[in-house]
Amino acid sequence: MYVVCVTVRVKPGMEERFISATLENARGTRQEPGNARFDVLRGEEDGTQFFLYEVYQSKDAFAAHQQTPHYLKWKDTVKDWMAEPRKGVRHTSVYPDDPEEW
Repeated sequence: MYVVCVTVRVKPGMEERFISATLENARGTRQEPGNARFDVLRGEEDGTQFFLYEVYQSKDAFAAHQQTPHYLKWKDTVKDWMAEPRKGVRHTSVYPDDPEEW
C-alpha cells in the first residue's frame, strides 16, 4: 500500500470552503479503483489545520489520482486559501500490508 499524508493550513475564514472542496475531492477519490482510503481530519486545537490521510493500492494509483479531474479541480480551487504551502509526506505501509485489513 502507498500512503500519502498531507498537512494543510488554511487562512482563517476559509475553513468551511476548504472542507467543502476537500470533501468533493475525497468522495471522487474514493471512487478511483486504486484508492483504499481518504480521510479528512481537522485540528482540534487549531481549526485552520487539516490532515489528509490517503491510501492507494500502489504508487502508480496515486500518480493516476493526481491526473483526475476532481483532484485538479481541488488543487486549483484551494490554492489561494492556504496560509502556507501544503506539506505532503509519502510512505509505504508496513502494517497492515493486506488490503483486506483496511
